[in-house]
Amino acid sequence: MDVVGLDRIAVQEAVRVVGLARDGDWERDSTCAGWSLRRLVAHMAAQHRGFAAAARGVGAGLAHWREPADMGAPAEVHRLAAADVLDAFAEPGVEEREFTLPELGRSLPGRTAIGFHLVDYVVHAWDVAAALGVRLDLPDEVLVAGLAVARRVPADPGSRGDGFPFAPALKVPDGAGALEETLRLLGRDPARWPAVTS
Repeated sequence: MDVVGLDRIAVQEAVRVVGLARDGDWERDSTCAGWSLRRLVAHMAAQHRGFAAAARGVGAGLAHWREPADMGAPAEVHRLAAADVLDAFAEPGVEEREFTLPELGRSLPGRTAIGFHLVDYVVHAWDVAAALGVRLDLPDEVLVAGLAVARRVPADPGSRGDGFPFAPALKVPDGAGALEETLRLLGRDPARWPAVTS
């Protein structure tokens, strides 16, 4: 699996859907409880910067993971952060490096960490599309790769919910597609949001 290439597709789709937001959209509710679309995009930008720092060997510095102070132009802030992480992931040998991820409290091989970033941006691209009610366009190979990562995320109650990266997993109905299964495994209920998926 070309995890770097698949991650790039997911990130580029996230940039596209964030770019569809207009001035009146930023205070919309998002799929992340209590977060506006603006706050969600700030989180996305912070994660891009943090993963870029991790790829470059300085991910332990918490300053790299902080949400931007100036979110007056959210789409542009996110676009620049996305370009940074894509540049970092394109560096030779990145999959063999150790990434320090403070949110997880440990370091991981680069390939594994990039897989986490991939599933994050499958889900976050959907989060934004759902908030805006727009179509999400991700190819099957990206959705299947994201699902493979989502299935490896621990589902025990002690590692889900407030203070953890993911909400408790939801029941996956028979016949669910790769995107729906990924969303439900990571605590999203696609039935509650009007996004149209490919």
